[in-house]
Amino acid sequence: MKSAVIVFPGSNCDRDLAVAFEGMGSQKPAMVWHKESQLPDGLDVIGIPGGFSFGDYLRCGAIAARSPICRAVVDFANRGGHVLGICNGFQILTETGLLPGALMRNRNLKYICKDLDLKVETTNSAFTNAYSKGQEIRIPIAHHDGNYTADGALVAQLQAEDRVAFTYKDNPNGSVADIAGILSENRRVLGMMPHPERLNDAELGGTDGAGLFRSLAESLVSA
Repeated sequence: MKSAVIVFPGSNCDRDLAVAFEGMGSQKPAMVWHKESQLPDGLDVIGIPGGFSFGDYLRCGAIAARSPICRAVVDFANRGGHVLGICNGFQILTETGLLPGALMRNRNLKYICKDLDLKVETTNSAFTNAYSKGQEIRIPIAHHDGNYTADGALVAQLQAEDRVAFTYKDNPNGSVADIAGILSENRRVLGMMPHPERLNDAELGGTDGAGLFRSLAESLVSA
């Protein structure tokens, strides 16, 4: 299994995500700089990590989404590749158009960093099938612009199509319908604000994030 992690100026969770990918049985992940225009051959999954790409100037993720490598990421996703965007990665995915909606400033206008409880809303994806539907898991958040925003029609569509992956049990940022993560139409792109890679090992204080990487490993190997 081959994976890659995209690195932007200001990424700060790229190594964490690479460790999580490698722990799920991937070959050593390729670390791909944002100015590259091509991805390594034969990739199974791409990770877009958290951080503060380009210092969060303009809108979070807006500059990163226009980096040369993101054109290749969009092409990869449109061909059916798996893409995981975490925190700033989720913001970048919405800015590229791979996921709908937008991430806005937190409701309380403050940066939030803490562990909190999520509910697994669907197991019908390569990212969530190792969990149980309705399972509560504890995952860290660390963001200033994590308020997922979409109009009523889009929210209804996401819910009707079973594309809400995770919701917050106690909404920390004002996200509409408590949404913490969503899937693309083909269910192969996941964007989420919480950081599963930060609770992926008992030595980190918990393993609730490991289910996501186990899901990916099992899905991609079986495919």
